Amino acid sequence: MALFFMAIFAILDLTSQSLAAARSLRGSNLDITSLAAGLLLTNRVEEGSLPSEITAEFEELNPGYTCNGNISEVSSNGLFQVDFEIYGVKGKKVVASTTSILLFRPESAKSSGSRIRR
Repeated sequence: MALFFMAIFAILDLTSQSLAAARSLRGSNLDITSLAAGLLLTNRVEEGSLPSEITAEFEELNPGYTCNGNISEVSSNGLFQVDFEIYGVKGKKVVASTTSILLFRPESAKSSGSRIRR
C-alpha cells in the first residue's frame, strides 16, 4: 500500500508541475476592448493622449497592466485614429500589445493646429 501511495503522490506532483509550466507558457490575455469601449461611450474626442479616466479604469480592471494611447484627427470630417498601447510584466517577461481603431465623431471640436492627412 505504501508503494502504491508513493507512486500516486509522485504522479500528482509531476502533473501539478506540468500544469504550472503550461500556464507560464500560455500567451497573454491582453484585451483592448475595455479601453475602446470606454472611448466609444464618449460623444466627443480631442486630439492628444487618452483621457485619464479611461486609462485609470483600465488599470483598475487589469492589475499589473498599464496603458496609454494617442488620438489624432485623420480627416476634417470628424474621423479620428486612436492608437492604443498596453503593457505589463507577466512572470519575467514584459508583455505588450498595440492596436489602432478609427472613430467617427463629427460632434468633436475641430482643433486649430491639427494635422489633417488625406
